Amino acid sequence: MTPEESFAEFYAAWKDPCLRAVVASGTDRAVAEESVAEAFARAWASWPKVSRHPAPSAWVVRTALNHRVSRWRRTRREVALTSEVAARAAEHPTDHPERDDLLRAVAALPERQRQVVALRVFLDLDTRQTAQVLDLSPGTVSAHLHRALTTLRVTIAPDLEVCS
Repeated sequence: MTPEESFAEFYAAWKDPCLRAVVASGTDRAVAEESVAEAFARAWASWPKVSRHPAPSAWVVRTALNHRVSRWRRTRREVALTSEVAARAAEHPTDHPERDDLLRAVAALPERQRQVVALRVFLDLDTRQTAQVLDLSPGTVSAHLHRALTTLRVTIAPDLEVCS
């Protein structure tokens, strides 16, 4: 398989999951789309190296998140931040209200918990891979995931009785 075919296959399979992960981490959808596009462009430019990465999709998400931060740093003095991601999500509902509720609940989590949920749940990375991407210890990843899932259970289904 040529590098072009390999990258095209990777892009087709991982574009949407990577975008969902970046949006779930608390990024506005338009900014997330721009950041993910930039991350895939960088992945293509370094495809021989990225294709050998243990989790290329995580590399793309981390690059997109870094791009988002860099973009924010460049524009923070130019544009006032006036609303939270959850408010924006409420303004643009989809045809799936339960998905909107989930995204609002994830957006309300602290940043590290959002990132862990995005990588562990939306990209299905294991704890070790998530720890590598976020430069955390595996125990810290597990703690953030536990706290996030506990908060999401209470937020999304407060009347649901859960056996631990």
